[in-house]
Amino acid sequence: MNSKRNKILAMVLGLVVVTIAEGRIKLVALPERAATVIRLDNPRATLIEEERVLTLQKGLNKVDFSWKAVSIDADSIRLRVLDHPDNVTLLNVSYPPNEAALVWQISSDSDYVETVRISYLLSNIDRLITYKAIANKAETFVDLKSYLILRNFSGEDFAKARVLLDYGESFEQGIDHEETKQMLFFKAAKVPITKIWTFDAAKLPWDPEQLENRNVGIPVSYRIVNDAKSGLGEFALWGGKARLFQDDGHESTIFLGEDVTAMVPVGEKMELYIGDSRDIVVTQRKMRDTQINKRYNNDSSPRLVLYDTDEIITAKIENFKDSPAVLTMIQHIPGQWDMKKCNMKYKKKDANTLEFEIKLPARTEAGPATKELTMHYNRRNIRPGVNVRPMPTRVQRTIRR
Repeated sequence: MNSKRNKILAMVLGLVVVTIAEGRIKLVALPERAATVIRLDNPRATLIEEERVLTLQKGLNKVDFSWKAVSIDADSIRLRVLDHPDNVTLLNVSYPPNEAALVWQISSDSDYVETVRISYLLSNIDRLITYKAIANKAETFVDLKSYLILRNFSGEDFAKARVLLDYGESFEQGIDHEETKQMLFFKAAKVPITKIWTFDAAKLPWDPEQLENRNVGIPVSYRIVNDAKSGLGEFALWGGKARLFQDDGHESTIFLGEDVTAMVPVGEKMELYIGDSRDIVVTQRKMRDTQINKRYNNDSSPRLVLYDTDEIITAKIENFKDSPAVLTMIQHIPGQWDMKKCNMKYKKKDANTLEFEIKLPARTEAGPATKELTMHYNRRNIRPGVNVRPMPTRVQRTIRR
């Protein structure tokens, strides 16, 4: 028996089949795994399913399963008989004191060479998902690839296993303890993208002209929709780090940047940040902010205790680009409110957040293409000194595009 075999015998799982008369014997024989599956569906736990071929004798048999120096959740270990489920019965399981081991007692009505499936949760074997997206020169689609980075610090060696995520192709791969491997497991060609600019009124300055440095960058992203029209939509896309590139038209690529995406359910959007742009300028101002419907207490010295507001906000959007653009504008109205009038359609992201999708035509020889958003609304039941709308803070950004 070579040194590698001795190491495996010393460190990994031991399975021994003996008759009840022979008692408990450790590591007399180690049946080879007939098949192993590593399931990575759950990011918090890795499920291992392995098949072993046991030689059972008629009557009672004891199967010893030990996992010294291997990070197995003992409560998760299960055994299932595959070949003769009606003739082979698992009677009970016992745990020897102070040992990383258990003993199954199995009844067999005859002598069998029996395949069993053993499953358990294994710690310290995990995975990371990364993406690589290469946009065409016109920035209308990306070739999307997803990689699985598998890291094994569980104490167990897997000479060969079938690795499964909940989407993408399964693949055969061996991975030893303390080894890390990267594997391509999903790709989609020519996935349509929309290049979007995002102005969040709570994060960006409202009036660039009032700043010493007027170079306010608007964040730019590629938007991918996880649906069938995009060649996707069969499953949710796991979250992970994405690196983005663009074809420069000369058989080479430009690195745009990297971003981290959360899980994207079917039908939802993945937005990948590629930098900031000065091609679109947003100038937002509050045109009215007055108190109405004032309510006072009944003391001899009346004190204002509650009021509503009447507010008007305008935002001028200018597109200096030679091509059309789509600006996502995010507005925030805290507390209880009613919209009196708005000249553009919006979607409520939550009770206090409005999202506008504004399509901007290309600039002309006369100057930038311009649109203006106007919101007239009332905020309700405001207490003095409470629920005051905060003014946006200045955010420093690096201009990239």
